[in-house]
Amino acid sequence: MKTRIITAVICTIVFLPFLIFSDTLIFPIVLAIASALGVYEMLKCIGEKSLWVILPSCFIGGLLPICARVYGNEQAFFNFSHKVLVVFVFYLAVIAVFSKGKKDISVMAMVYVAIVFIVNGFSSIVLLRDYQYGQYIYLLVFICPWMTDIFAYFTGYFFGKHKLIPDVSPKKTVEGAIGGIIFCTLSLILYGFVLTRFVGSIKANYLAFVCVGVVLSVVSQCGDLVFSLIKRKYGIKDYGKLMPGHGGVLDRFDSVIASAPFVLLMFDLSGIFRLFY
Repeated sequence: MKTRIITAVICTIVFLPFLIFSDTLIFPIVLAIASALGVYEMLKCIGEKSLWVILPSCFIGGLLPICARVYGNEQAFFNFSHKVLVVFVFYLAVIAVFSKGKKDISVMAMVYVAIVFIVNGFSSIVLLRDYQYGQYIYLLVFICPWMTDIFAYFTGYFFGKHKLIPDVSPKKTVEGAIGGIIFCTLSLILYGFVLTRFVGSIKANYLAFVCVGVVLSVVSQCGDLVFSLIKRKYGIKDYGKLMPGHGGVLDRFDSVIASAPFVLLMFDLSGIFRLFY
C-alpha cells in the first residue's frame, strides 16, 4: 500500500503539468507515448514477439493520438484512422498467410482488436480536449475511473461481503462496485459545483453530471474487469512494471481507456448529456 501511494503521488506530480498544458502539442505527445507503451504491453501479454507486428503496432499506437490533435476534428480524424486501421488489419492478415502456420489468424485478430481499443481510447481523450468546454470535459475521463477505483477499494475493504466476479477479479465485491458508483457520482457533482462557482462563463447541469457519473463509473469498472480477464487468460499479474505498486500503463489506464470513447459518445449526444448551460 505504501508503495502504491508513493507512486501515485509521484505520477500525479509528473502528470499534472501535462494536464495544465493540455492545449499544446505536449499533451497529445504524452498520450501518444502512453498509447504506444500500452500497445507494447498488450503484445507482450499475448506473447507476440515478432518485430513485424510490434513495430507497426506501436507506430500506429503513437501516431493516431497525435493525429487527433493535428486534424482537430472528430469526423476528419476518424475518417483517417479508419483507413489506417483497415490497411493495418489487412497487413496482419497477410502476415498470418505468409507465416506458414507460425502466426494463427486468431492471434492476429486479438492483436488488432486490442490495438484498436487502446489507441481509440487515448485518441478520444485528445478529441475531447479540443471540443467546446473541452478543458473541463476531458478531465471526466480521469476523474470518474480514478474516483471509482479509489472508493470501490475502500468501500469493498470495509464493507465488502459479496464477491462481484471472483473468476475474473477475486478481490472485487458488489459493495465495492456500488460504493464506487456512489462516490464517483458525488465527486462529479462536486466537480460541477466547483466549476459553476469559479468559472463564471458556465453553469453545471447537475442532472447530467449524475447521469454521466453513473454511466462512466459502470463503464470504468467493466473496463477494469475486461483487462483483468485478459491478464488471467494469459496468466500474468501485471501488464508492466513501469509504475511500482501499480504495474504498467494498461494497469493504471485500463478504465480510462474504456471510459474515454463513452465520454466522446455522450458529448456527441449533448442534447441528452448537456453538462453546461
